[in-house]
Amino acid sequence: MGMAFLQLTAIIVEDYDEAIAFFTGALGFELAEDSPARTNDGRPKRWVVVRPPGAETGILLARADGERQRAAIGDQHAGRVGFFLRVDDFDASYARMRAAGVEFLAEPRTEPYGRVVVFRDVAGNRWDLLGPASPSTG
Repeated sequence: MGMAFLQLTAIIVEDYDEAIAFFTGALGFELAEDSPARTNDGRPKRWVVVRPPGAETGILLARADGERQRAAIGDQHAGRVGFFLRVDDFDASYARMRAAGVEFLAEPRTEPYGRVVVFRDVAGNRWDLLGPASPSTG
């Protein structure tokens, strides 16, 4: 059996450009692809993928299509944290994200697995920002 990996996961968003700006600006992700595409019934849409620098796994930013999808924006995991962003330098990432206007839901705390703080993405989904247990020294 060949190697398998998770290539993409999707986040339902209201607006492509607003989501691109959040992920590339506030989170420092790369815009890996932004191409014209079509829905299954032939309507125009975009294929937009962002990912952390150097990562293989990306996030498909999928604009909501229809009332059911619009209702899921920001609640794709029923209010739970559904995404986990691991960084090497927690303090620098936290400071940069705060300066970029990211909404944090609490103060950072230290757990046995490392430093953690919950934030919301542009669509309202909850994420954990995760870093090493001790502040970086580099």
